[in-house]
Amino acid sequence: MTTVTERDVQLLRDALGPLRDREKVAERLLESSAKHSFDPDKELDWDAPVEDGKWFWPPELVSLYDTPLWRTMSEEQRMELARHEAASLASLGIWFEIILMQLLVRHIYDKPVTSNHVRYALTEIADECRHSMMFARLIHKGGGPEYPVPRFYHNLARILKTVSTTPGSFAATLLGEEILDWMQRLTFPDERVQPLVRGVTRIHVIEEARHVRYAREELRRQMVTAPRWEREFTRLSCGEAARVFSVCFINPRVYENVGLDRRQAVAQVRESGHRREVMQSGAKRLTDFLDDIGVLRGAGRRLWKSSGLLA
Repeated sequence: MTTVTERDVQLLRDALGPLRDREKVAERLLESSAKHSFDPDKELDWDAPVEDGKWFWPPELVSLYDTPLWRTMSEEQRMELARHEAASLASLGIWFEIILMQLLVRHIYDKPVTSNHVRYALTEIADECRHSMMFARLIHKGGGPEYPVPRFYHNLARILKTVSTTPGSFAATLLGEEILDWMQRLTFPDERVQPLVRGVTRIHVIEEARHVRYAREELRRQMVTAPRWEREFTRLSCGEAARVFSVCFINPRVYENVGLDRRQAVAQVRESGHRREVMQSGAKRLTDFLDDIGVLRGAGRRLWKSSGLLA
């Protein structure tokens, strides 16, 4: 494990410059929330029929895209796989947002309840509640099953969120938000995709931009002000969270549910250069930021590399 000295911390402080005032950042985010928040039940046409010939997820973002197995699949089977992967990603999003809400509540437990910082955290929790309900409704509308993460990782997450430090919580928040955000930014303008899916991803992208800003500002602050042991533990927990996230990203049951051999499909996804490029491209903005503020060091960096998310 890399030892971080106080000189390293001072160099980091110098590189970052003065930290932004926490209350002013939260005030701007609250103003943005007041102008650009959505009620998915009212904003989206949930009664409109599913459109024939439209994808539930862009084909280039489907896990098997451009693999030997993909080339043997019919167009109908490819679109069916996209539908199931959209349900899997929505299920993953719900799981992660429930974890995030718990972490945010714990973060503000000892903070002044009238502060802008706490008010915005509560606003974000309300956003995440709506997002989780929106994703659940999308799964139901798409006719796909729910895809919970495997029981082992479901229970491992109990441990990770229980022992998470404050900076670790915000690092995990960014991990769960930024990769899916990158994919959704490609999805909502794509006219090949179902209108309802485009509407869901558009709402999520707009509101998550505030959540990412809040988490980035707080994580930057924490990596300067937290004690050494907390920074070191954050590097490890963040690396392990990246590994778990990459394993759980697509539930392998999707392959069985469209008539594919599960082992063969998982093996081809693992060997796919296209898939590796997609995942690393989705994570690049995040990994560049984490590297800049000193999170990607030592054993934590090695865990990130093992996750396949860090080039």
